[in-house]
Amino acid sequence: MSVSVEKLEKSMAKLTITVSAEDFIKALDKAYAKQKNRISVPGFRKGHATRQIIQRMYGAGVFFEDAANEAINESYAAAAKESGEKIVSNPTIDITQIEEGKDFIYTAEVALEPPVELGQYKGVEIAKVDVKEVTEEDIDKELKRQQDANAKIIDVTDRPVANGDMIKLDFDGSIDGVPFEGGKAENYDLTVGSGSFIPGFEDQLVGMNAGEEKDVKVTFPEDYNAKELAGKEAVFHCKVNSIRTRQLPELNDEFADEVSEFDTLDEYKADIKKNLEVKREEDAKTTRENEAVDAAIKNATIEIPAPMLTTQEENLAEEMAQNLRYQGMNLEDYLKYTGMTRDQFLESMKPQAERRIRTRLTLEAVAKAENIEVSDEEFDDEIKKMADQYKTPVENIKNYFSSDEAKNDLKADIAVQKAVTLLAENAVEVEKKEEEKKDEAEAEAPKTEA
Repeated sequence: MSVSVEKLEKSMAKLTITVSAEDFIKALDKAYAKQKNRISVPGFRKGHATRQIIQRMYGAGVFFEDAANEAINESYAAAAKESGEKIVSNPTIDITQIEEGKDFIYTAEVALEPPVELGQYKGVEIAKVDVKEVTEEDIDKELKRQQDANAKIIDVTDRPVANGDMIKLDFDGSIDGVPFEGGKAENYDLTVGSGSFIPGFEDQLVGMNAGEEKDVKVTFPEDYNAKELAGKEAVFHCKVNSIRTRQLPELNDEFADEVSEFDTLDEYKADIKKNLEVKREEDAKTTRENEAVDAAIKNATIEIPAPMLTTQEENLAEEMAQNLRYQGMNLEDYLKYTGMTRDQFLESMKPQAERRIRTRLTLEAVAKAENIEVSDEEFDDEIKKMADQYKTPVENIKNYFSSDEAKNDLKADIAVQKAVTLLAENAVEVEKKEEEKKDEAEAEAPKTEA
């Protein structure tokens, strides 16, 4: 195999990759082995006719498509590495020569990492971040959160349904006496007051006892997503099968002992305060870093090749698909639910994809400009952090990063993070304008009903 590189405009390149005639024959043999049991040849049982006999009957190119795919899959990664170029997109393949007995030649058009022209990145101005003092109210909110998280679910037998209760509900809906699709369920889990049903439905369940039946009358909103139901009056025959509620534990020393390493509530509250203070410092640090990075990106000039952006959009789509799989869903169902086509979904990923590319390239350029290096000690420290994060032995993480390529990738990530720290440390904090302070105060103010 050999490869030649032709540089094109706008950070694009064309690789011409030549696979030897001998290797292409091997690819033909592999294609034949995959297909021979599916091809019928008169006078032969399936799988017993030779490749040459099949080719004489069906044409010389009968196996070319599969053989080409085999040869490309076998050769492209090595050719890309041999090119010495930093390729940042999937290739666009074009076959230029395919014939048995001759070299197999194809081209791969790819995007290369574009150059970065850094502007000002040291001493950029960022808004001053004030770290707010942790108040008793803040501590109480966190205590309430922990109290809610440790609530017990208990059966209710001595009173009717109240807001906040969790009930098992049978319902059967109809419009003008005619049932409609999706209007019936048994033992439906509903938290009363959650707003899961159309307005007015859950309110009418309050006061019902377990085992009680009742007709609930509601009107579907005019903008209801099922157009055939929008604006129509419906009757749901409902039965409450059971009632459960959340019983909150008392906030006392016993509670502190159960949910923390502390014996008393006062000690636990002191620890909550300390953790909230640490978190606010970390949040402030992250805000400073983000603003400094944003400024450096804004001042940098980068022309992103279109295939690089497309590849990043596909990467983000795959990340989304993986996250959905963890939740028991798939991307296809998500697209149906949101009413988007795959192309529309990828288009929606474009701003995030571009942001990710510009951030990484700018920070890599800063690391290079500042001659940022990563020591063995820093590398080992990062390995230990990852082992702690994933709760796995350090040796397992070391083994994962044992290859030179993996090790260099991790070192590049560490260098980028060091570049972030450098930008933040050299940024100049300035007081926020009064308009910005007012906007922040309004955003943080509790919302009240009119």
